[in-house]
Amino acid sequence: MDKFSDMALFVSIIKNQGLAAAGRELGLSPASVTARLQALEDRYGVKLLNRSTRHISLTDSGALYHQACLEILESVEETENRLQTGNSEVRGALKISAPRDIGKQYISPILSAFAKQYQDVTPYLYLNDNLTNLAESGFDIVIRYGELADSNLISRKLAPSQRVLCASPSYLAHKGTPLTPQDLADHDCLAMIRGGEALKTWHFQDGTKHHAITITPKRLSDDGEVIRQWAINDAGIALKSILDVQDDLKQQRLVTVLDGYMKNFNASTSAAGADLNVIYLSRQYQPKRIRLFLDYLIEKFGELDK
Repeated sequence: MDKFSDMALFVSIIKNQGLAAAGRELGLSPASVTARLQALEDRYGVKLLNRSTRHISLTDSGALYHQACLEILESVEETENRLQTGNSEVRGALKISAPRDIGKQYISPILSAFAKQYQDVTPYLYLNDNLTNLAESGFDIVIRYGELADSNLISRKLAPSQRVLCASPSYLAHKGTPLTPQDLADHDCLAMIRGGEALKTWHFQDGTKHHAITITPKRLSDDGEVIRQWAINDAGIALKSILDVQDDLKQQRLVTVLDGYMKNFNASTSAAGADLNVIYLSRQYQPKRIRLFLDYLIEKFGELDK
């Protein structure tokens, strides 16, 4: 097999998170996929994947090869599109991951408007509140709250934000309004699940004083939209991004409490710790559809402040 086919195979393995699934996508037997992967590793004299019976992950060499494969395959695809159309027409898949609340309220309508302008682009919008390993996910763009830990990725701020504690007026009328973080022990708190773990420790910054409060959740979900709806329906107090609930606050479906504190799910004291960011791989030859959508996305979020 040629190197180009091997690159396509390797990208398929990572995208499908398995050799058998990649084989099904490409019409190859599991034995053939395994043999070609072994030949690929033998050719370069490095291990590209860590494999167990249930999981695969990229080695450092594998991550380097995977990113190069993505760049080369996408560059070839864009070149083919230009040759076939005689111009630089924008086409191809655009795969985006975003939290559910922000995805439905903001990203979906922006993506719809972009797709109407570039009708040969096929958008994929995945709504998921869990953090994603972008290099292994197959996504072109990931939209997330908070600061970026991986220096191999590029992060651009879409909108400033902050965490707020919020509840419905009816809930607070019934249960009372907390005046200090410690008062949350007497309240029904609604907790997010992220990566299989409940975010039960809420952090509060009051000037130079830091408070870490461990709540006893009344309800838990891995879906931020569910948490928001529970809060609207009088179920308790939620720790949310203000971007997710700003319309609810305007309509007084929700009100904020403990406003004098900086709040977060971690101990970050940075004002940017809860900002909304767009994250993507650093690629020298990024496909035009991705470049255009990034610019369009940032432009549209810029208009929200006006």
